[in-house]
Amino acid sequence: MADSIFRKLRDGGEEGELAPALTIEETVASPFALDVSCYLLANLSSSILAGKSKSEGLVLVTFSRSPSFYLQFLKQKGIFVSSSSKWIRVLDCYTDPLGWIDQPSPGVITEGSSLIKLHKCVSDLKRLFSSIIEAGREMVGDGKTRFSVAIDSVNELLRHSSMPLVSGLLTDLRSHAQVSSLFWSLNTDLHQEKVTNALEYISTMKANLEPFCPSSDGKRNALENLFLVHQDFGKGQFHIRFKLRKGRVRVMSEEYHVDQTGINFSPISSVETIIAATKSLIPKVHFNLQLSEKERVEKEKVVLPFEHQDHGKSTEIYDGRRTLADGKTEATPLSSGELQADVVSSGKGGEIIYFRDSDDEHPDSDEDPDDDLDI
Repeated sequence: MADSIFRKLRDGGEEGELAPALTIEETVASPFALDVSCYLLANLSSSILAGKSKSEGLVLVTFSRSPSFYLQFLKQKGIFVSSSSKWIRVLDCYTDPLGWIDQPSPGVITEGSSLIKLHKCVSDLKRLFSSIIEAGREMVGDGKTRFSVAIDSVNELLRHSSMPLVSGLLTDLRSHAQVSSLFWSLNTDLHQEKVTNALEYISTMKANLEPFCPSSDGKRNALENLFLVHQDFGKGQFHIRFKLRKGRVRVMSEEYHVDQTGINFSPISSVETIIAATKSLIPKVHFNLQLSEKERVEKEKVVLPFEHQDHGKSTEIYDGRRTLADGKTEATPLSSGELQADVVSSGKGGEIIYFRDSDDEHPDSDEDPDDDLDI
């Protein structure tokens, strides 16, 4: 299932369409969005080097970790990056995000300046957007060649900028002609629900990590898991939601396991896990949608107002006309005199008899009958 996300990012969008975007959501109980980002980063890097991706370069924007962390991770995966590498650029927003350091300390940027660029004042999102596009064009040029963008975390962006500005930055990156794909991570416990919903709206894919044993009271047990070694910590369910054309949505799930080598994915192992994953996707409501057997029986006994209540017998409603049951054909409406005679001879009760004042009176008169009253 995680491979499906990777293929979407690798293939990018069609020409003239917005670039596919992925939001990776984590919580305090399952803080492994960084591992998912590294998994995608390694696979995208391999496909770019092998020439199997529509993008020919990768711009990595670092907020939560230093550039050396990611370069070391790629090296462990067998992907060696040097100052002469022309397929990757790293925008360092981790070292000096607020622009407080006048001169970088020795050893802060270990690689060549063409590989890692120090970006200050992350609150200026217009400048950040220009820096990302400039870094991408250094690799692929100004033509139709495209590049991918990876942002390790938007939590720091939301700390220094408002939600509309951050969503505007991500939307501008998606709509840029040279951006092939885009992904970022988000900790949903740090932000309001409206922030999470806004980023999900921008995304074409959403991935969230759910532990195997979620707590009922949420934060208390989640914090305990951070300090207590639990046998299921580092294991859980990985849910993926794809937005398809014409408003359709496809949801997929699998299991994940985090160890020293990174994050690993595997199919759902049991029927119980499938049921649990399905229940987790159903919105929580405060009422029961199911009926018990007793409630169902009582419901069937209720006679609705529009149903006949004559114990199965047909009910005839008199409409003031001769019927076929009287041995006569359906007649035209009767005059006042004929109607009175017909009703009296029939002997039926319960009818309403109307006498016209004169034969010249129109049935639907526009005159107000109460016009002579002095109110």
